Amino acid sequence: MKLFIKFDFNAVCRKVLEEKLIKYQIKHKIIGFGEVEILEKVETNIFSELTEELKEYGIEIIENQKSILVQKIKDTIIEMIHNPELVPLKSSAYLVEKLGHSYGYISNLFSDVTYTSIENYIILQKIEYAKQLMVTSELSLTEIAFKLNYSSVAHLSTQFKNVTGITPSAFLRIIKKRREIALKK
Repeated sequence: MKLFIKFDFNAVCRKVLEEKLIKYQIKHKIIGFGEVEILEKVETNIFSELTEELKEYGIEIIENQKSILVQKIKDTIIEMIHNPELVPLKSSAYLVEKLGHSYGYISNLFSDVTYTSIENYIILQKIEYAKQLMVTSELSLTEIAFKLNYSSVAHLSTQFKNVTGITPSAFLRIIKKRREIALKK
């Protein structure tokens, strides 16, 4: 039997992080997505153990300031895509407002560290979210395009094909076929 699972990555990460910090009895305050304030000094060996346990879940503690800002940029982009109603501005203006740096600085830093542009990262994240919505929701392609602030279904379809190599319709056919095969097992 196969199960099809829908999950909230942010909620999963927050739960794992909370459980590990409690396990090591580390007094903390979760400030926001991807940010935790440690309220006491933590012994080096405990911090190392915590770091290793979090790595098993794909959670990494970032210590380099540039990497921290790049992660904040990524988190803000994901937040923008998943909650477009929070972003009445252009994405560049929202990033500047949210992160407190000029767009030129944010853009150059992001490109230097990730070897891709912010615009390309936004497109990749939108397509990933579109795929998630296609698999887990009953929304039509038109509704998904609207939800992701695309000007048209054609625009979404073009970007989808450029990123994945297949059209959204072909993607949906593959998902449907996989589900039919899974149900037969």
